[in-house]
Amino acid sequence: MTRRRLALVVAACGGAFVAAAALALLLGAGADGRLAILDLRRALGETGQEAQIFFLSRLPRAVAAAIAGAGLAAAGATYQALLRNPLAEPYTLGVSSGAALGAVLAIRLGLETVLGTAAVPLLAFAGSLAAIGLIWRLAAIGTARPPATLLLAGLTLAFLCSAATMLVLYTASFHESYRIIRWLMGGLDWVPTADLVRSGAVVAVGLGALVYIARDLNALAAGADAAASVGVPVNRVVGIGFVAASLTVGAVIAFSGPIGFVGIIVPHILRALWGPDHRALLPACILGGAAFVLVADTVARTLLAPQQIPVGVVTALLGGPFFLSLLRARKLR
Repeated sequence: MTRRRLALVVAACGGAFVAAAALALLLGAGADGRLAILDLRRALGETGQEAQIFFLSRLPRAVAAAIAGAGLAAAGATYQALLRNPLAEPYTLGVSSGAALGAVLAIRLGLETVLGTAAVPLLAFAGSLAAIGLIWRLAAIGTARPPATLLLAGLTLAFLCSAATMLVLYTASFHESYRIIRWLMGGLDWVPTADLVRSGAVVAVGLGALVYIARDLNALAAGADAAASVGVPVNRVVGIGFVAASLTVGAVIAFSGPIGFVGIIVPHILRALWGPDHRALLPACILGGAAFVLVADTVARTLLAPQQIPVGVVTALLGGPFFLSLLRARKLR
């Protein structure tokens, strides 16, 4: 790793991010519902329909997509290093299932009448925090938390939370069921600015912590014993990585709902392009993940315009075949 190589990685992924952001901001359904390219000069210089489309719809949605993609991709790369499993991603560790259960309970219990529009994201984030704490306790063996135990604890909790979510959904009314299913698809249709600011702050702190331990993740990817032999404080790094990645995922799910497969597609593509060094991989995942979700959300908005597909459906359609091909490749090796 050299400064030149790091600058090349950041410049390449930053260019992809800028291109994806421009595409997301300019392309979409116009005021008449037809697909069109937004006139940016009119949008920035007037207060008419173009300005409303840009400032009230396109720009907040693009920011939400960028935050979601950056957080999920960086968390996926971190989980794969901590668990030494290339198939690990944010949705295999129970964090998303805990968040989903919290959001579903908020909708089913009608907590929006008490807490307002913040009820669903707040309960989703609280569910993710509860899941993080429970997994951390279940995985403890003395003072250590072996990767396999963390993964098994996460998978077990994910199954339990999914079953509880189905039970709540079964008891819900038709209107509540529709809202629950729509939230579980993952989407960026309308994200309140206050929720976006709160979640964005948590994601920023989490990403900063992950970049801070990037060098130690390189050693951990070779195993805990190998990392300890070169002076890495294994328990501390595992704790920082797991908690920071999980909080980042929880903050993203709180405003977007579950958007799957970002944490496995983006790290693997960028690892193939730039190598496994996390000092370059994590910044690349932050920018590349943001670009990926921006493109996926643009496809979701424009494919059946003026109707909009949940972005979680688009990422699942892309991620399912990618996951199977990755699984097959590992089997062949």
